[in-house]
Amino acid sequence: MLMRIGFLFNHDQIHQIGHSLPIAMALANGGFAGEIIVATTTPALALEVHRIAGDLIGSRIEHVELRPSGFSRGLDAVLGKVVPAHKLLIYRDNLEFFRGLDILVVAEKTSLILKSRYGLDKLAIIHTRHGAGDRAIGFDKASAGFDHVLCSGRKIRERLISEAGVAPEAITIVGYPKFDLARDKPAHRFLPTTEKAVLYNPHPSPHLSSWYRHGIDVLDKFVDEPRYGMIFAPHVMLFQRSFVVTIDKLRINRAGTIPQRFLRGDNMKFDLGSRASTDMTYTLGSDIYLGDASSQVYEFLLHPRPCIFLNSNRYAWAGDPNFRHWEAGEVIVHPDQLPGALARAGELHETRYRAVQEEMFAESFDITALPSSVRAAAAIVDFAQGRKPVRPHLRLVGT
Repeated sequence: MLMRIGFLFNHDQIHQIGHSLPIAMALANGGFAGEIIVATTTPALALEVHRIAGDLIGSRIEHVELRPSGFSRGLDAVLGKVVPAHKLLIYRDNLEFFRGLDILVVAEKTSLILKSRYGLDKLAIIHTRHGAGDRAIGFDKASAGFDHVLCSGRKIRERLISEAGVAPEAITIVGYPKFDLARDKPAHRFLPTTEKAVLYNPHPSPHLSSWYRHGIDVLDKFVDEPRYGMIFAPHVMLFQRSFVVTIDKLRINRAGTIPQRFLRGDNMKFDLGSRASTDMTYTLGSDIYLGDASSQVYEFLLHPRPCIFLNSNRYAWAGDPNFRHWEAGEVIVHPDQLPGALARAGELHETRYRAVQEEMFAESFDITALPSSVRAAAAIVDFAQGRKPVRPHLRLVGT
């Protein structure tokens, strides 16, 4: 009987696809002898999977669209504006699909409900994670519920062991498969009339984000600014629902709307959640990063450049591993400090922060000549062989 490995994409947005779909593609291109199934739960996810994987879908990779029941669709119509009801209900409505897999590969933790709620103990679940950020929620005890965890670098591994209680042998460092998709991606200039493009990338979590308290004031600093332009590309979940609810610290807030006065100039670009917000288009195509808690800053550090962080909630962050990324640039507490921070960002980057950024990148991403997706695929193959005593030799491209 052939091993059946499933890759699940179950989210409101497409931003997690780049973290695990390249692994499915590496398995397929490497001649994996078993079945590879990619499951999606929305039309947008299905479209993005087909766009990235191309002809592999339908040839070496089977695509399955998981659907909710009629009852679940009705419940989601009531609750979906506030909580991800569709995302949770999809598991109950498709248990037979999940029972038919040997291994499920996911980029999020919600899928652990298959074990904790629905008793699928024989299903091995591998976590690829999504991002290399520092927030404590990425290292909570839930991570120890996975059968294996793939992570990007030694910083992540060490915190998974010390904080989440993950067994060292249940972790493999594989690099960052999303970088494989961006390897040949050119940097695009979106604001050619300005000298520097600033990427403002606020997080959705109300207790961490700069948006709710200071976002409009930040935008005001760029109106008719001749030198600096702004690319406003927040975390894709900031404007996804009418309200933002967070679970790590129970908070609720409303993102609101973008005032029309900001939409008239040629030095400001707004993207509230297109594909470009998820595929490193803006992190590659901007000159300065302005943010708070988003892990996208680590993708920005693929090419070290000036960073500024807005501590709107006035955290005592120094020495806190959850704010390690704030060591990559100047930290300010109010938008009134932004013009001065922008003026000195270039010099401070060269004299103080470039070396820090290079160190942070090295501890977060173990990048080698072998593509990360191939390394991750090899780790999954090794895991699969450990679960099945008789398994044909599996060849992976690049090994």
